[in-house]
Amino acid sequence: MKPTGPYTKKVLELFQKPHNYGKIKNPDGIGKVGNVVCVLPNQNIHINNDLKEIDKISTENKVLSHNGQYNSISRIVKRNYEGKILIIKNKLGIIRLTPDHLVLAIKIPKRNKFLYTKNRKKLIPAWYHTEQLEEGDIILYPILREEKNLEDIEINIPKPKWDFKSKEIPSKIPVNSEFLRLVGYFLSEGNIQDKPCRTFITFTLNIKEKDIVEDIKKISESLFGLNIVARERKDTKTVFVYLYSAKIARFFKQLFGNGAEHKKLPDFIINLPAEKQKSLIYGLWRGDGYINLNRDGPRAGYATISYNLAQQIKILLLRQKIAPSIYTEKEKTVNGVKHKKAYRIHVGQRDSLLRLCSILNIEYKPRSYPAEKAWFDNNYVYIPITGIKKKEYRGNVYNLEVKNSRSFASEAFCLHNCGDVMWLYIKVDGKEVIKDIKFETFGCVAAISTSSIITDLAKGKTIKKALEITKDKVINSLGGLPKIKIHCSVLAVDALAEAIFDYLSKNKKPIPEELKQRHQRIKKEKEIIEKRFTRLNKI
Repeated sequence: MKPTGPYTKKVLELFQKPHNYGKIKNPDGIGKVGNVVCVLPNQNIHINNDLKEIDKISTENKVLSHNGQYNSISRIVKRNYEGKILIIKNKLGIIRLTPDHLVLAIKIPKRNKFLYTKNRKKLIPAWYHTEQLEEGDIILYPILREEKNLEDIEINIPKPKWDFKSKEIPSKIPVNSEFLRLVGYFLSEGNIQDKPCRTFITFTLNIKEKDIVEDIKKISESLFGLNIVARERKDTKTVFVYLYSAKIARFFKQLFGNGAEHKKLPDFIINLPAEKQKSLIYGLWRGDGYINLNRDGPRAGYATISYNLAQQIKILLLRQKIAPSIYTEKEKTVNGVKHKKAYRIHVGQRDSLLRLCSILNIEYKPRSYPAEKAWFDNNYVYIPITGIKKKEYRGNVYNLEVKNSRSFASEAFCLHNCGDVMWLYIKVDGKEVIKDIKFETFGCVAAISTSSIITDLAKGKTIKKALEITKDKVINSLGGLPKIKIHCSVLAVDALAEAIFDYLSKNKKPIPEELKQRHQRIKKEKEIIEKRFTRLNKI
């Protein structure tokens, strides 16, 4: 069979349209086999509209999965590991993990036609072991799909008993374009002073930003019925805009945090419809972003010292099909002034810049048509790997077991929550013929295709004949497998053996000695793995 990339045509056919996929109701035997994989303890994982290092996550959290939704964690495990780890980078960030961890990706064949994005888009995504990936291969990263519109929000801040000056404001305000623009201005340029009798919001702007001052004034009058106070300092070319309301100040502090390092967006804003979020992006970029369309390679940028806010802006941009690049700028001192660690978001790809300019009401007519290195569909952004390094590591590594989706997203990569894991279900008739067989496999292309082919090979055979199926028979039936994927054929054969062992044991039938030995070997391997794993919440 002619190979297609690393796989034969048969392997890809069974991956795209696997035979006998699913569960059998009340099966006579079940076989489960697999391996485990992990990431390093300081790896940030997307949880509940936040990011947290994996060793600090609990089962109360939910993780962003490959389906673009948040899913529950059923178990958090860790083990001791000694050996090589891979450090993989793309424009969204970095991941550090064991070489056999599965990542949602596209392998780019070494052929000239795949230098063109239009041909890359025709390739099939799959779960690949990290050791298979190379620079230039494509990572799929999920676009958040959870969406809930909110028409208005209650200002649930009680008026302090010593507050005799603040003007009464509405108990509810609309979550509209004005409110979202104001939120953007606040996250970029706002600050809260919260002291008894002196609690208010300050916006610090450049003296030339008179249009933003006017917009804040208009929004304040419209939403709250309040006037602002603007004071200019010509020596520093600065204008300070004061919104004097203790209730609104504490309301904003509750929702968005205070101090540039701690600012973030609440769940209800992150989950608003993407169309509505454009006003927020407008306010953010007008407040603290820039666009330079005159330089060679036009580019837009945004900077913040809040890591969480930078990651949330990433989510907002991806929902608009805008591909950002995120860079970390280390703490430094320039001309005697200390600058904190910052996160810079750049947008430079032509189509992404066009979409951002449209949101900002800026006319952009590209002068060139550079290669489309990243692209979108309705569920993912497709981003190339920009670097891979290997490093020796000794210490704890962690993993999550995730309900439903069995996957979780770091800041830049989407990971399977396990290695290749196979479930095989069999139904046996009175003559000990396997009359039905189905499988569920969570793994790579080879894992799914080997699971599928072994169901074809075993169906209709007696138990005795089914036990004669070897890994070589599986490999030959597929027209071959890459050397790195031979273990998938072993897993498939082991899963069938375990299902047959389960059937014979349940029915108290004689078990061949060779099958007993195989079961003991598989059981021992499972026990070794399980001993390495400990529930994190017991530590």
